Amino acid sequence: MAAICCIRVSTQPSPASNLRFQCWASSKNKRRDTAPCILKIAVSGITEILRIFSPSNPNRTYLQQGLDTTVNNVKKDETLVSGIDDIVSILQSDYEKAYFLTGNFSSAIYTEDCIFEDPTIKFSGRDLYSRNLKLLVPFFDSPSLVLQRIEKDMSSEVNYVLATWKLRTYLRLPWRPLISIEGSTVYDLNDEFKIFRHCESWNISALEAVGQIFNFSFESSGE
Repeated sequence: MAAICCIRVSTQPSPASNLRFQCWASSKNKRRDTAPCILKIAVSGITEILRIFSPSNPNRTYLQQGLDTTVNNVKKDETLVSGIDDIVSILQSDYEKAYFLTGNFSSAIYTEDCIFEDPTIKFSGRDLYSRNLKLLVPFFDSPSLVLQRIEKDMSSEVNYVLATWKLRTYLRLPWRPLISIEGSTVYDLNDEFKIFRHCESWNISALEAVGQIFNFSFESSGE
């Protein structure tokens, strides 16, 4: 998994700065149109579908074991973090574990009230994020998360890390929809180098992303 790490010291706006601003601006703009209301209904419906088609307990047991491992590593993570380079290293490791798709992430580098945001939803709480992953992970089939680039910025008002990635997975639903998204995640850091905001931007609209779930093409399992 390739990763590029760099630091911007120029006074000119960097691509990372632009992406960070776009992430903030896009979420602000969405609150001024009608899309969020539609998406809230859609996301609520999807949640119910996930509960109805919930996989068997063995999958959940396996996931819980992974989450327990993450909890056991909390003190270790806190000991290792002394600057932004440590955060970059830990995030690279989490991407190698495909944390979006496995639920195995280093929770200790996030504040307890960390804000998690993507084009479809926004909420706060590290524990809630873990629970959301616990619900979703058993539905992923043949998942893939590729880190394309990771960079840090200490020249702006808020230190942050920017990662760009490609995600692809089938869902364990009767029609086996394919989810394919390219995106970026901004990790805003506080003075103690803990992530207090985790903001995703995607290459497709929120409605297009949700629409992928309802693509009834019945892909073959051998693809």
